[in-house]
Amino acid sequence: MNFKKTLILLAFSLLLFIPALLFGGNKNPNLNFTITFSAPQSPSFDGRLLLLLSTNNEKEPRFQIRAGTNCQQIFGINVENWKAGTPQIIPQNTFGYPVEKLADLPPGEYYAQALLHKYETFHRADGHVVKLPMDRGEGQHWNIAPGNLYSQVQKITITANGVQNFTINIDQEIPPITPPEDTKYIKHIKIKSKLLSEFWGRDMYLGAHVLLPEGFDQHPEARYPLAIMHGHFPSDFGGFRETPPDADLEEVYSDRFQLEGYNRIVQQEAYDFYKLWTGPDYPRVLAIEIQHANPYYDDSYAVNSENLGPYGDAITYELIPFIEKKFQGIGEGWARFTYGGSTGGWEALAVQVFYPDEYNSCYAACPDPIDFRHYITVNLYEDKNAYYQQAPFKKILRPEHRDYLGHISAYMIDYSHLELALGTKSRSGDQYDIWQAVYSPVGEDGYPKPIWDKYTGEIDREVAMHWKENYDLTAIMKKNWASLGPKLQGKINIYCGDMDNYYLNNAVYLAEEFLESTTAPYYDGEVDYGDRAEHCWNGDHDNPNAISRLRYHRMFIKKWTSYIDDNAPEGVDLKSWRY
Repeated sequence: MNFKKTLILLAFSLLLFIPALLFGGNKNPNLNFTITFSAPQSPSFDGRLLLLLSTNNEKEPRFQIRAGTNCQQIFGINVENWKAGTPQIIPQNTFGYPVEKLADLPPGEYYAQALLHKYETFHRADGHVVKLPMDRGEGQHWNIAPGNLYSQVQKITITANGVQNFTINIDQEIPPITPPEDTKYIKHIKIKSKLLSEFWGRDMYLGAHVLLPEGFDQHPEARYPLAIMHGHFPSDFGGFRETPPDADLEEVYSDRFQLEGYNRIVQQEAYDFYKLWTGPDYPRVLAIEIQHANPYYDDSYAVNSENLGPYGDAITYELIPFIEKKFQGIGEGWARFTYGGSTGGWEALAVQVFYPDEYNSCYAACPDPIDFRHYITVNLYEDKNAYYQQAPFKKILRPEHRDYLGHISAYMIDYSHLELALGTKSRSGDQYDIWQAVYSPVGEDGYPKPIWDKYTGEIDREVAMHWKENYDLTAIMKKNWASLGPKLQGKINIYCGDMDNYYLNNAVYLAEEFLESTTAPYYDGEVDYGDRAEHCWNGDHDNPNAISRLRYHRMFIKKWTSYIDDNAPEGVDLKSWRY
């Protein structure tokens, strides 16, 4: 190429580049959104104001925000003392996901909606004052939280040029949720927790759905073991249905499992469990699912935390004894066991490790990372960045979600940036933020110290060491096995698919490596893997995930009652509940 031609091309390139320098490469530098609200029930609100945009009208935009390939667009700003009628401008540099800046939205037709996720002020016992979204019975989901305000959906057209001003008025309020009613078999309880109320500086409650055994009313002399299923917020006791599937049920296709009529399968499995539960040969135990939604997430992870408070103690020493006293429980550690998957899998193992005398076996399926050397696809102790591996000449994105063939649908940066758009200071109500809230020390501002910079992914090594010392379950067992081992022998059972969607099997490998090396005593439990099985695999080699994920109660209750026959302390009650 000759020198003159090179100069001409360079000059032309500079002409193209100058607008990008002036406007940051934005597609719509004059795009503006103004949000107002007209709900009169309060003089002002604090919270997170969300602007939601979708390219289709299949559902309201607020129901189309999720990590993965089909996520629609979200932008968010914090508001304080926002008064009715006062406009809020969504600035051009507002952070969003998947498109990072408002001005970078491509031209086209969109369905727009605005929503205010309300925050309340907490004066905690540690002296910090924080603003957080209180759960209101929905399980900490911003798009269905009662009392949150939202707008009607309106269709807009964004063009490539010119000033565009869009105004959205918020005039709808999400109604309260009707609590479930008691039945013959399922009872619902709610207690005020003294421990949590003292920590949060206001009344705080714990709840549970209790499944009573067949013949409960006819056997007042019986005292029952307690089966504790941990997991995400349950609106009612899951997987139990006293009637056959609805005759007029409109069948729904499951994208995840590629099954037609999966909703009918779910109902049938629940009805089948009811028939087993009430049949002549099923173990007679109390089974519970706990409600412990909090200002950060749909559950607390069932452990004590600097940011969430003493949920571990509150559940173990307040809620569970209350249930056992009210419903004829045995009320001793040997007669309690835990099980669950994913979040519930981590919790089942964690409470067994942190309260080894209070529980007698855990069945932890597809647990959240139990060794932070494989925190999804990040080694928190060695890696510098959670989003990228640094190669000599480029950065490689770390994957976060895959299918059973390894096809990636989301990266670590995707989920974190979605959470950052939903809320700052760990207030998104989502997965990485609750891990951070549970595991991190309290920051100077009263909110959890970030494990990594939410925008760049740079890891804070000091925070990582705090996590290791206090919540890395493998590290804790390894450090304390001399005292823990005798109390945990025979009680630890872990199951995971070797193609878990969130790479959770990698942490299980490390935990298994330690457990199998244990001596004085040998752990004497079980670690098992499902070939090409995805998330929720729970040790069932005979059925696909779509089915086995619906059978946690029937699998683990029978498994534990068989175990206890040979492992109960001498002289305990193994008869009154066997009828």
